[in-house]
Amino acid sequence: MGHTLLAVLGLFLLNTLLYGHAEAGQHRITLTADRTIIPLGGSVTLTCSVEDPAGFKYQWFREELNSYSKTSLQTKNVEESNRVISQGGKYTCCGWRSEPHVVTPESNEVVIEETEAQSVLTVSPSWLSAGASVTLNCRVKDQSAGWRFYWYKTVPDPSDNFYSYELLPGSSSGTEQDSYIVDGQTHTAGYVCRAGRGDPVFYTDYSQPQFVWSADFHSSASLTVSPDRAQHFTSDSVSLSCEGNSTEWRVRRSPENRYLSDCSTWRTMTGSTCKIKSNRRSDAVYWCESGSGEFSNSVNITVQDKNMILLSPARPVTEGDSVSLSCKLRSQTFDSTVFFYHNEKLIQSDTRWELNISAVSKSDEGFYKCQHSRQKSAQRWMSVQAVSRPEHSSFPVLLIVGLICGIVLILLLLLLYRYRASKYTCFKRPIQSESSNTDQNEAQCSTYDSLLHDTCFKRPIQSESSNTDQNEAQCNTCDSPPHGDVCLYETIKHSEDSEHGGSQDVTYSLLELRNFGKKGKQHTPEERSVYSDVRTGAAGL
Repeated sequence: MGHTLLAVLGLFLLNTLLYGHAEAGQHRITLTADRTIIPLGGSVTLTCSVEDPAGFKYQWFREELNSYSKTSLQTKNVEESNRVISQGGKYTCCGWRSEPHVVTPESNEVVIEETEAQSVLTVSPSWLSAGASVTLNCRVKDQSAGWRFYWYKTVPDPSDNFYSYELLPGSSSGTEQDSYIVDGQTHTAGYVCRAGRGDPVFYTDYSQPQFVWSADFHSSASLTVSPDRAQHFTSDSVSLSCEGNSTEWRVRRSPENRYLSDCSTWRTMTGSTCKIKSNRRSDAVYWCESGSGEFSNSVNITVQDKNMILLSPARPVTEGDSVSLSCKLRSQTFDSTVFFYHNEKLIQSDTRWELNISAVSKSDEGFYKCQHSRQKSAQRWMSVQAVSRPEHSSFPVLLIVGLICGIVLILLLLLLYRYRASKYTCFKRPIQSESSNTDQNEAQCSTYDSLLHDTCFKRPIQSESSNTDQNEAQCNTCDSPPHGDVCLYETIKHSEDSEHGGSQDVTYSLLELRNFGKKGKQHTPEERSVYSDVRTGAAGL
């Protein structure tokens, strides 16, 4: 009896072990992904597969790519064997069932990577010149189509050591073009960009800020360098001071091929002054940013580990000013010829270690360097800016020109009035004979036609005989002949000889008057008959 019971228990245990191994072999779980790289703004679908999946529930796990910390992901529907993800990492899953109770082992690991969603901005030119525009170019590492580009300018915010961004005009909805032109920029400024696509819009990260620098000084925010030169030796102490309409300042630095940084992170900022002292060679652009959001002029400062530097002004020089450039050795004096070069052209060669320019002009702008023995300084750009003139200086000139034009116009109108009035003058000119006791002639022009170029007048002419009666002439009506012919009447009277009772003879003279029109315009002359009534004395012919 005892042996029989042991045999039954053995068979039961054997069946249980065989059954359990069969269940485990039938419920292996596998994790797959439709793709292993998440596109920009996209996602990846993971699928957890198990044989005979009826009644199974699933649990998901994610591990950072550079970490060994695994976390369990929350699931709204544990019976769902698919999961959509938008983050990179290492993913696994497992499943379980209540009846019959089954727990699968953890699945295989699937590594999901993200596409880098980064915009890259370039700015051209780096340094502003008068009247030049600034071109911004934005690109996305994912070169696929459909992107729209958004453009921003940076606004300094010293409180959080970074910038806020303001959209540039016309880019609130993005632009299809990957470039943007800024006109009228005169001061140092920073820009960023980003790209977006899809509905809803997926945006890339903002680009790193890029700057366009201006050396022009302006009173609202300015940077001064002490000592005032662009090149310095290592171990020299240099002070950068901010001045303007603010009480809160920070000094920024942008080294070559590096990210920009704040003075407080690499040197001491005391009030509005940053003091720098470097033991190694460096070349960087420095500028001030105010708490009110303004940028100062920018200065390029070079720290040299050589034995010779060129001493030149840190800021641009103004046309007409005098300027002195000099060579300086670290620990010795000049004992031979010093050479100065302008744009690689030798301009001075003697024992003087200074190059003096009495009145700087725009042609003096360019790169300068000096040489002594076998040593050369680094070349340095000297900028020349035009003389600034007050904006209101043109007002007096315009006022004077306006007054002169007004006076000339008034004079022209007066001359025109006098000229037109003289055309319509009706007058009488008495001409007396040589005889004596001649009475005063009197003439009256009653009416005349006011046609252009018409003149009506009467000229009485008296004879030479004595005791002449008063001549009386009247121009009653002067009809304007066609084409402006002149109407002329002359009356010549001789007094009757009362003593002899002589007869009177009448002589008629026919005068032909021609009108000559304006140059280049021919008119057919029209004949007019003018009769002169000549009354002679009693003596007959």
